[in-house]
Amino acid sequence: MEKEYKRIKVALAGNANVGKSLIFNQLTGMSQIIGNWPGKTVTKAEGHFIFKDYRIEMIDLPGIYSLSTYSLEEIVSREYIALEQPDIVINVVDASVLERNLFFTLQLLELGRPLILVLNLMDVAKKKGIKIDTKKLEDVLGIPVIETVARTGEGVTELVNKIIEIKEHPVMPPIIKFGKEIEREVNHVSNLVKDVDLKYPTRWIAIKILENDSEIIKELQNTNPEILERIVPHTQELEAIHGEPYALVMTSEKYTMINRIAHAVITIQKPERQSIMKKFEQLTTHPVWGFLFMILVVGATFLTIFMLGDVISSIFDDYIFVGIQPTIEFLTASAISAAPSFTVPFTVTGDLIWAAIEGLLGGITIVLPYVVPFFIILAILEDSGYLTRIAFLMDNLMHRVGLHGKAFIPMILGYGCNVTGCLGCRIMETHRERLLSAFVASMVPCAAVSVVVLGLLGPYGLFGFGWAAFIYLFNLLIVFLFGRIAFKAIPGEPSGLIMEMHSYRRPSARVVLKQTWFRAKDFIYIAFPYIIISGVVVKILEIFSILPIIDFFFSPLTVLWLGLPIEVGFLLILGALRKELILVQLAILLPASTFLTPIQAITLCLVAMFYIPCIATIAVLVREHGYKKAFIITLVEIGFALLIGGIFAHALRLIPFYY
Repeated sequence: MEKEYKRIKVALAGNANVGKSLIFNQLTGMSQIIGNWPGKTVTKAEGHFIFKDYRIEMIDLPGIYSLSTYSLEEIVSREYIALEQPDIVINVVDASVLERNLFFTLQLLELGRPLILVLNLMDVAKKKGIKIDTKKLEDVLGIPVIETVARTGEGVTELVNKIIEIKEHPVMPPIIKFGKEIEREVNHVSNLVKDVDLKYPTRWIAIKILENDSEIIKELQNTNPEILERIVPHTQELEAIHGEPYALVMTSEKYTMINRIAHAVITIQKPERQSIMKKFEQLTTHPVWGFLFMILVVGATFLTIFMLGDVISSIFDDYIFVGIQPTIEFLTASAISAAPSFTVPFTVTGDLIWAAIEGLLGGITIVLPYVVPFFIILAILEDSGYLTRIAFLMDNLMHRVGLHGKAFIPMILGYGCNVTGCLGCRIMETHRERLLSAFVASMVPCAAVSVVVLGLLGPYGLFGFGWAAFIYLFNLLIVFLFGRIAFKAIPGEPSGLIMEMHSYRRPSARVVLKQTWFRAKDFIYIAFPYIIISGVVVKILEIFSILPIIDFFFSPLTVLWLGLPIEVGFLLILGALRKELILVQLAILLPASTFLTPIQAITLCLVAMFYIPCIATIAVLVREHGYKKAFIITLVEIGFALLIGGIFAHALRLIPFYY
């Protein structure tokens, strides 16, 4: 009989980039479920873990800065805490900028749920010379305070023990009192709304009314408009006393409280090696040196992937593919000949089995050597904090496209996978910006495209690397150009960049490997079935002489316009499923003696880079933006890919050097 566990429902809340999701990952491990909130496009992350006699169910709320109603994330978070009433709310804050984070903490206290304050990034705070008196902070706020370094797991066990302790001995957080005049008006408004059914705590409603919260005021106007009229004298009283709008008075009072708390618990000491790190942070965000550093980092990244992937691919091809082929062919023949039930001719069955195996081995020897190193480098840049610096540097340039610097992050993620890049566009504030950034992210070359580019041009050495670099730079130029055109087609003003940049930190090997594994695992699970099935399909079409018909149908486009071998016709269809299928099946269909010329390799790379995203990316575009917009994006990218490929093919033939 399965053991019955006592359940604890926990919500993780906090600003963006404070390590909240890292704590969630540390605790829930592989039990996570990622989806959307009902009726919302906001991502919902849930997970659980077993500790002692408890099943602790956790939900990672979106990273936000307040519980107002300026965004879907803020509405989702406050409704979950107020309506679902989790047993405990864990407020994760960045200890190195505690004062900035405490505004959200005070708002959570006002909701009246049991609360634990987690001071994360304590290692960063110590390096900055920041010392926090945790005991005094507990006394001031009246809630437990735990110090953690989520990246290393430090303090996480103590946090779990505190969760159980609060569940077994619940203690509601104290009421944080305002100054005399404000507290008097809060009490008056609380008495006026105490009988109103607005699903939130009475005192919290009163505070939100005095903060001019649009959602609460709208609900009162729809249900009890007379109460709002009776509240007006109290807001006027606050304005008369302070000489400022009443909402501003409430905000100023909170920041005054936060300032007092911070001064009482924070001591600044001599920082640990502050000067070197500070200079490096200034260097990487400098308007000139920062860009040069970014170019070096990006260039070194792709050069490393190019060289390392080519070496690993060659080793795999020489020692795995070639070495294992005779053995597998022998085993396949033995298995087929020993099975009397086979009705398909021996050679046909053997060809189909070998086609499937050949596709699998092709994926291992051609795809993984380029994909895995890219994911490792991406995880290092992400965990170190450098990705946010790139977004900051790109802000002015992205504004010319009609977006802001934060849109560059989905673009960077798109270099790993267009699906991830398009989903990452949810960080944008408006639907228009999400659509624009998704269009841009779908045009950047994903890891599968990089496999095609690096795999086709890798054998040409420095000549190939030079063209690969040109193609990537050309792609970036076209992405910005198309983004600008889309911005003009969908008029509107871009919003400003509001994004937290946490301090640099040494990438954790554990975090990097875990992120790499998650991304590589998803890539393998999605890509490899397509690779194997496509190999079998190609072989079937070849056996029944259908493949030449398809190739002939596409020949005016592939042979006459693009100047490619006729066999590439069917590969354009496969490219719509997964880009790396182009390279894998090309290596199978074309013998080494008739492989691509330099012009053909460059042409095919250009077509693959701008061609339709994979079927999974199209599905995400449909889900996020609808069939019509997804169809337009797909059509534009197909048309441009074929157009630019043909232009380059004909232009390069005019240069004798390329014959």
